[in-house]
Amino acid sequence: MENSFVVSTLTAAIRSGTPLLFAVLGDILTERTGVMNLGIEGLMLVGAIGGFFTSYLTGNLLLAVIVAMVAGALLASVHAFFTITLKINQIVSGLAITFLGTGISGIWGANYVGIVAEKFDPVKIPLLGDIPYIGKIMFNQDLLVYISYLLVPILFIYIYRTKSGMILRAVGESPRAADSRGISVTKTRYIYTIAGGALTAVGGAYLSLAYNSMWIEDMTAGKGWIAVALVLFATWDPAKAMLGAYLFGGITALGLRLQAIGTHISSDFLKMLPYILTVIVLLFTSTEKLKRKVGAPEALGIPYSREDRE
Repeated sequence: MENSFVVSTLTAAIRSGTPLLFAVLGDILTERTGVMNLGIEGLMLVGAIGGFFTSYLTGNLLLAVIVAMVAGALLASVHAFFTITLKINQIVSGLAITFLGTGISGIWGANYVGIVAEKFDPVKIPLLGDIPYIGKIMFNQDLLVYISYLLVPILFIYIYRTKSGMILRAVGESPRAADSRGISVTKTRYIYTIAGGALTAVGGAYLSLAYNSMWIEDMTAGKGWIAVALVLFATWDPAKAMLGAYLFGGITALGLRLQAIGTHISSDFLKMLPYILTVIVLLFTSTEKLKRKVGAPEALGIPYSREDRE
């Protein structure tokens, strides 16, 4: 019974953590260039509604993920235009993106609440799925979970071991120095803000295409804000992002299972656990000094124009 409880909780932790993982990885790409993005909640919601609509209308899950990514990319391009071209305050723009994404999903999904669409089902990986305990937890998941497994090492290698990754980090650390070496700061920031938005939207699509099979209004339920905290927790590192996402996912899964077995702990308190941890993370990583100490990009949140060069 104990083993069954632990295995089921850890299995659910991966499922609960996967939408967070996609969102955090996407935001890492964006913020590594120096563009702060507080619009994760909105990006996840447009990804969720875009994926759901496509799945409901066509039954094609691959197309649904692509549409979700396009929706996220389009919304992220608005943030890029405001913050990179117009140089509007990045916090204000990010909040506006959250409100816009929430509004879009609310309007488009209003008549579809409770309607079921096609979803990704768990697929057991041969041999790996037969490993005791680990196989059940990690290798009896859906396709998007397996893609997230691969994305973490791919992005880690890309950011830290490739020339393109070096350019990405250089723009986020010192855009003036990057510009002086012929690197287009504007182009780089646009590319990764839009790419990050597309990847973040997959996190939202996971909620409507795998985690649930029906549309639920505001189905992210604040997960975008948890992802914001997780970017800080992960210190803008893909490997740590995976750990953080599954940790938060595990807290959510544990709370649900404790409710299911009838513990005397308040259900409201159990629901609050992930958000309490989010607040704690933000409290300990909110100061600029600490952000720099844990590895925040030096130019994060700072607009850049060529006229700023000395």
